[in-house]
Amino acid sequence: MDIVDLARLQFATTTIFHYIFVPLSIGLTLLVAIMETLYVRKGDEIYKRMAQFWGKFLLINFAVGVVTGILQEFQFGMNWSDFSRFVGDVFGAPLAIEALLAFFLESTFIGLWIFGWDRLSKRMHLASMWLVAIGTTLSALWILAANSFMQRPVGFEINNGRAEMTDVFALLTNGQLLWEFPHTVFAAFLTGAFLIAGISAYKLLKRKDVVFFKKSFQISIIVGLISSIAVALFGHQQAEYLVHTQPMKMAASEALWETSDDPAPWTVFATIDPDKQENGFEFKIPYMLSVLSYSKFSGSVPGMKELQAEYEQTYGPGNYIPPVRTTFWSFRIMIAGGMGMIFLAMYGVYLTMRKKLDLANKWFWRMMVAAISLPFISNTAGWIMTEMGRQPWTVFGLLRTEDSVSPNVTTGQVWFSLISFSTIYLILLFILIFLFVRVAKQGPGSEHEEKAEPKSEDPFDQEVSHDAIIK
Repeated sequence: MDIVDLARLQFATTTIFHYIFVPLSIGLTLLVAIMETLYVRKGDEIYKRMAQFWGKFLLINFAVGVVTGILQEFQFGMNWSDFSRFVGDVFGAPLAIEALLAFFLESTFIGLWIFGWDRLSKRMHLASMWLVAIGTTLSALWILAANSFMQRPVGFEINNGRAEMTDVFALLTNGQLLWEFPHTVFAAFLTGAFLIAGISAYKLLKRKDVVFFKKSFQISIIVGLISSIAVALFGHQQAEYLVHTQPMKMAASEALWETSDDPAPWTVFATIDPDKQENGFEFKIPYMLSVLSYSKFSGSVPGMKELQAEYEQTYGPGNYIPPVRTTFWSFRIMIAGGMGMIFLAMYGVYLTMRKKLDLANKWFWRMMVAAISLPFISNTAGWIMTEMGRQPWTVFGLLRTEDSVSPNVTTGQVWFSLISFSTIYLILLFILIFLFVRVAKQGPGSEHEEKAEPKSEDPFDQEVSHDAIIK
């Protein structure tokens, strides 16, 4: 592997690992804020216990996420100095704002939330968690503003061989950001919701703290359904946007070598031969690619061969076709995971609204436990598709990946840092899983405390017996 491939591998490894924690922090923050809001409004102590219990997962995840995120900043200077030199004035600004404004906001108020249970009023303490939620969302906004510039550069001019920002408002109104931001944030809410729903399902299978985890499941599954549908809708709008701004990425995600017919069918799966630039066996659904690209049952989608010729005329000689297999299959993994979560969430909400959770079969609870992995798989696959589909560009149309690496870094140095960081990350992951499992096994409190909770007519407060929770 040459220095470019090694630097890409290291950045992919650290970014994918870091992104395990980012959406989970955003999602858990929202759900903890909702639970504490219910406590303040209803005065029911069980919601306070819920906020405190699920807040433990948030704090563990937040701590590990901060550690893994530090390396992301350093890599721009270590392995990608030419990239930083060329677009640092534009790309660095939203990253600096994220650190100075959003991260300090969330880190300050999460401290107040941790130590303020007995020192702050209920409403002030609740406000602290909502400010943490705002801070995590703003962090996502500024990070995605930087990433959207790489996908569709706007608000800059080239001066002395470097890109310089001329319009920060253009960065914040970048069409790429307007669709990427809600798509990513709702995916984060979905991640937190399915973690809570999955752990709750496991505890319900074990018939432990039934009332507590039934309420937790009900809240999280409703948030999960809303978020999963929003992810799909905004993802569809983002796909339509890509057809116009990054048609090569869209064509690669469909393994579309030749310009499609009108209407265009959607390829469910295919055997792809990048060397021959053709597909073998294909299974297609008529009209669906036109619907995905234009929201109508007509319209042709340009193929990679046609776009390659156009790009050569625009940008000069070179191969502008991204890794097709990776882009194609990561897109389908993301969609499959998303559809699975929608169906599970719909069934969970159906049981909740019909007050039939106690009639749910064991297979559903077991599927919800396994489904904890789905948002992480879909998030990772979505980002792989987003970043790999942009290749060979670091900044689309401006800077190629091969021209972005640091000129003085050796392959030996990158190998050393890659192995070192990966080892540290694996240790951190083991610690995170160990702490998550430990907290989950400990549970929120004794069953005696749970049984002492008052009854109410609220659907979240309907108590069921241990024997009735699972048939």
